[in-house]
Amino acid sequence: MTTPRDPLDGVHLGPESVRRHLRRHGLEARHSLSQNHLADGETLEAIVQAAAPTGRRVLEIGPGIGILTGALLAQGAAVTAVEVDARLAAHLRDRFAEAIGRAEDEEAPGGLRLVEADALDVPVTDLVGAPYDLVANLPYHITSPILHHVLGNEPRPERFVLMLQREVAERIAAAPGGLSYLSVFVQYHARVEVVRIVPASSFEPSPDVDSAVLVGTTRPRRLPPDEEDALWRLVQAGFRERRKMLRNVLSRQLTSLGRERIDAALEGTGIAPDRRPQTVSVEEWLALAEALAMIGDDWRKGAANGAQTDPADTDAGHARTGHAGTPAPGGHR
Repeated sequence: MTTPRDPLDGVHLGPESVRRHLRRHGLEARHSLSQNHLADGETLEAIVQAAAPTGRRVLEIGPGIGILTGALLAQGAAVTAVEVDARLAAHLRDRFAEAIGRAEDEEAPGGLRLVEADALDVPVTDLVGAPYDLVANLPYHITSPILHHVLGNEPRPERFVLMLQREVAERIAAAPGGLSYLSVFVQYHARVEVVRIVPASSFEPSPDVDSAVLVGTTRPRRLPPDEEDALWRLVQAGFRERRKMLRNVLSRQLTSLGRERIDAALEGTGIAPDRRPQTVSVEEWLALAEALAMIGDDWRKGAANGAQTDPADTDAGHARTGHAGTPAPGGHR
């Protein structure tokens, strides 16, 4: 007896097979939830190869109709998939009933634990235990908040392989000169690289922009939690006016520190005062935070009072509310 072929596996996957699957099950993509389904077998195989999930515990956020889920399970991963859409969660229960039955043992190869929830509302500790990897075709509209959620809290993934909007992925992996708040945040936590550009035609329905596969290897934490918090307040202050000179930005945003203290810290760390925030590396932000001794009541008071935001520059605001630059028009599952 032969095993029925999976029309959504890497060999048979394509736009038409995705459309047929959606029609057969009475499903349609919801733009409000960034539902654009991967429909390119080569890209699917590339993600799985980069993830190397065999025998690993994997967290997948936004599994959609289970295209990536099925590939991870086939490779022997123990998958926890978090889906917010009740229709798709019901579909996944039917499609992967056997794998869900195996998931009573969290370590079971090829086992699936399905969680119907908004991933941002559930602590990471309630989803998966360490060690684990994050492998996902992230919906565009939650890219930044998800990265903050999984990297800012323990346990952090040991590795992550993510399909993101191309612009966002390239910004995250940018070198100094093209950095944003999100770039600094992610590069503080992990070594990252873009390994594949994925055209919009690789999804069904096609989004309005291209995507990219971002691979990250998480670093050990370099600061305790309270000092880490101070670092992000400093970086956020800098990126509120990313087009302005660092000396002027920090003096306006961190009034309690005073210009003399800021000038001395910049000189002490070898950071030219006329540089722009997007040119400052993670290591330089760390050195600057240390030079400013940004821990204590005086710093926290300064962070809460007197901050002025340039309306033309929303990068820091997007980072704090979970949006990486300009929100994308679509996403993918």
